[in-house]
Amino acid sequence: MPLEILKYPNPILARKAEPVPVVTPEIRALAAGMAEAMYANQGIGLAAPQVGASIRMIVVDLSGPEKREALVTLVNPVITAASGEQEDEEGCLSVRNYRSMVTRAANVTVEALDLDGRPLTIEADELLAICLQHEIDHLEGVLFIDRISRLKRAMYDKRVKRWTTPTPDQTNS
Repeated sequence: MPLEILKYPNPILARKAEPVPVVTPEIRALAAGMAEAMYANQGIGLAAPQVGASIRMIVVDLSGPEKREALVTLVNPVITAASGEQEDEEGCLSVRNYRSMVTRAANVTVEALDLDGRPLTIEADELLAICLQHEIDHLEGVLFIDRISRLKRAMYDKRVKRWTTPTPDQTNS
């Protein structure tokens, strides 16, 4: 059974994640569970805080969710360079039933460790650049809805409150 993906407004999603001191078998097992959860939920990226682990690790696979051919796991990823600008519609497995346009860097360089603890560098543009920025934001406690206008955010928050507030029927059962 895949790991459960936390939903906004869970407070873990707003917390800055801790660095991974060393890649252990437990970290590798968590990465595998994250990939399984990402695929099961038709995602292309997932950060450890989204499954309740407040550590700096992400999984990304742009070939998915159908093919599952290009899984990349990044431990302690850091954006070391960013340039240009692009705007695209984003959604998130932790933000239910909402998509919005978000402006991000068009090109990024990300440095991280792989699951063997070896350093790696990724030069990304287009969708990969968006996905990496989105997932690394999660490690900082930032959701894509933190990057939209206050009005759009207030409207979404109002909707979430309706979903999470019990109705009189639910409180009496």
